[in-house]
Parts: sequence; structure tokens; C-alpha cells
Amino acid sequence: MTDADSFREFVAARGLALSRTAYLLTGDHGEAEELLQETLVKAAARWRKLTHVADHEAYVRKIMLNQLRTWRRPRRLVILPTAELPETRDHEDPAAETDLKIVLRKALGVLTAKQRIALYLTFYEDLPEAEVAVRMGCSVGTVKRHKHDALKRLKRVAPQLLERVHS
Repeated sequence: MTDADSFREFVAARGLALSRTAYLLTGDHGEAEELLQETLVKAAARWRKLTHVADHEAYVRKIMLNQLRTWRRPRRLVILPTAELPETRDHEDPAAETDLKIVLRKALGVLTAKQRIALYLTFYEDLPEAEVAVRMGCSVGTVKRHKHDALKRLKRVAPQLLERVHS
């Protein structure tokens, strides 16, 4: 199997999970797609050198976190017209789910990138604070501060999200 085939296989298997990660980190579908694309471009360029890496996904997620930290360009809204509406999935209560997504997007928008990263690594990746500190390149105390500040902001901006977590 060639390196290109190996990379394609990896993306086919883990692309959706990486896409969800990008969305959790950015809070915006467009930015998540851009972050994932830039991450995969960097990973593809290094793929041949990754034969010694035991967990390719962890390595790619690290690239994603580093990429997010280095983004400095202004955010812009791009609206693309389409002839057809996107397909929708059947849900029990689409209105409630849509409301929750809007609240989540707004809540993620008030957090800093480091706060989102700290929450993501702690609650989504389920890493201990020491490992989060290593991945973020800071101290455990700084990780605790980012998490504390993020949860405080979330509680103020979107208490219904925290209620949903605790129920």
C-alpha cells in the first residue's frame, strides 16, 4: 500500500470524527471545514514520515490544535446560494435541536480558542489535566484557569447547555 493509499484510508475511516473535532473547536461549520482541510493538507505532506507514529489520529488532532492556535486571520461570513435545499434528517423535535445548536454556536463563540481547546481535550477526549497541559504547551494551573473561565462564561451565556449536561 502506498503512502497516498494509506492516507486516503485513514481519512475515509476517521474523517467524520476529525470533522466533529474541528466543529467543536471552532463552533462554526465553515471554519471547521477550513481547519480540517488545512490540517489534512499538513498531515498529508508529513504522512510518509509518520510510519513510526503509533496513533495517527492523535498526531493529526495535534496538528489541528496547533493550526487553530496559529490562526490569525479575520473571520468572514460567506454565503453561497444553492439551487436545492440540503437534506434533513428525521428527529424527534427538530425545532428544539435547532435551538440547541444555535445556543451552542453562540456559546462557543464567546470562548477563546484556548478555552475551547481545554474543554475539548478534557471533556471530549477525556484526557487528564496533566496531558491537556502537555498538549496545550502550558501548566496544569493554566489549563484549570481556562476550564474555569470557560465554564463560567458558558453558565452565564447558555445555562441551558449546562442543565442538559447535568440531567
